[in-house]
Amino acid sequence: MDTQTTDVLVVGAGIAGLAAALEADRQGADVTVATKAKRPEEASTWWAQGGIAVTRDDPEQFKQDVLAASDDTADEEAIDVLVEHADDAVRDVLVDTVGIEFDTNGDGYDYGQEAAHEEPRILHVDAATGRHVHVPFLNYVADETDVRILEDTAALELVRHEGQVYGAMLESDGEWAPTFAGSTILATGGIGALYPRSTNPADATGDGIAMAALAGADVEDMEFVQFHPTACHTEDGTFLISEAVRGEGAVLQNADGERFMSDYHEDAELAPRDVVARAVKAEREETGEVVLDVSDIDFEGEFPDLAEKCRDNGVDLPHIPIAPAEHFLCGGIAVDDRGRASLDSLYAVGECARTGVHGANRLASTSLLEGLVWGLRAGEDAVGNEIRHIEAPELLDRDPALPDNFAREKFHRLRRVMDEQVGIERSPDGLGRAQAVLRRLKGEVDAYARTRTSRSLYELRSAAVVSLLIARAASENDQSVGCHYLVEEETPAADAD
Repeated sequence: MDTQTTDVLVVGAGIAGLAAALEADRQGADVTVATKAKRPEEASTWWAQGGIAVTRDDPEQFKQDVLAASDDTADEEAIDVLVEHADDAVRDVLVDTVGIEFDTNGDGYDYGQEAAHEEPRILHVDAATGRHVHVPFLNYVADETDVRILEDTAALELVRHEGQVYGAMLESDGEWAPTFAGSTILATGGIGALYPRSTNPADATGDGIAMAALAGADVEDMEFVQFHPTACHTEDGTFLISEAVRGEGAVLQNADGERFMSDYHEDAELAPRDVVARAVKAEREETGEVVLDVSDIDFEGEFPDLAEKCRDNGVDLPHIPIAPAEHFLCGGIAVDDRGRASLDSLYAVGECARTGVHGANRLASTSLLEGLVWGLRAGEDAVGNEIRHIEAPELLDRDPALPDNFAREKFHRLRRVMDEQVGIERSPDGLGRAQAVLRRLKGEVDAYARTRTSRSLYELRSAAVVSLLIARAASENDQSVGCHYLVEEETPAADAD
């Protein structure tokens, strides 16, 4: 791979990265997008189901819903940015530029109702909004702009010196070289690969957060890992059952056939996600199973793609077996209202960024919106920084390659400790044990990475770094709030081996 130069380097090609690239291109910058993905479904945006929230006629209520879902921990100034720019960003980019045709009902848009929203405000396309947005957006940026998109290309490490970032080391097809940039925008998505059950793509290893943290950038709110309460869990895998299904009237039942959510929250199935996730976990442990009963709604008619996916996975409708699954990291690289990180010329947008909008818990269908709004703002701000060629990190590859199953075995150990000790419920003792295991694992990976360079090894390093950041932040927060829920009793000890 050859050394390259670009005004703006965007790492990641979900909605946040594409929005940043689009806006930087509009400002006349030379823009390069590097993405690990080989096809759309390897980006987190493609996996989003519910939709994208907008303000409609009541921005103040939207703000209050975001704040309430966060357990009053979100940054109100950040929420103001989200709410103020929501409708314009969606109209400008998704509707007028890309041409997304959101579902209508004859009287206009068919706004969906989701948990913790006081009114229907969710624009959607069936229950597969992510892929209906992502594919045409990606095609537009690739075909209608001057942006260069490098597929199957991973960022391994930031190029930085004395508190400033000058690009990143990129790897493709086993070769690596620096790409120097005036500004670097990280849009690398989430951390689903750190947990055994996740609604994220398999390669969501937290690369951007790890690279930024290792370079010295500030990270915040890492303990707030949101678990989606309704992921279909079968022998063939895990996939999301959109919040919109409960918004239409589907109900949760335990193995005894009892509807239980009213025992946990006055809003029942439409309570905040952290509440529903803990309730589902408790009922599964007590009765053995929880299902989402869709018999009282037109599931086939309202959610045809999702119904087909259920059938393809052997689900016997109308009862969908569910379990909570890791869904979204509310924390990440600390950024301001333009996506600027604490290191000069470094930006972060989308799930890898901590904007302050979500606080301790994210309101449904705000992730695509946050990525879009902050992506546009970062893309505009990132234009105009000077490109400098400095000495790039030396990545060595002098020792024999590791066995094919090396990363797989280490990931198994990492996921086990994250699931058992840093999951929906945590205990102080369990978090202490988790940190001990994760520190040893990171030390092992660091030792191998000093003399070997490969994408799988660097992904494992990213996962270890981010897991340790989450466990450490959780252990330092002694208050249960939002996604961070502490229990006194110890959870089962994870085997360090």
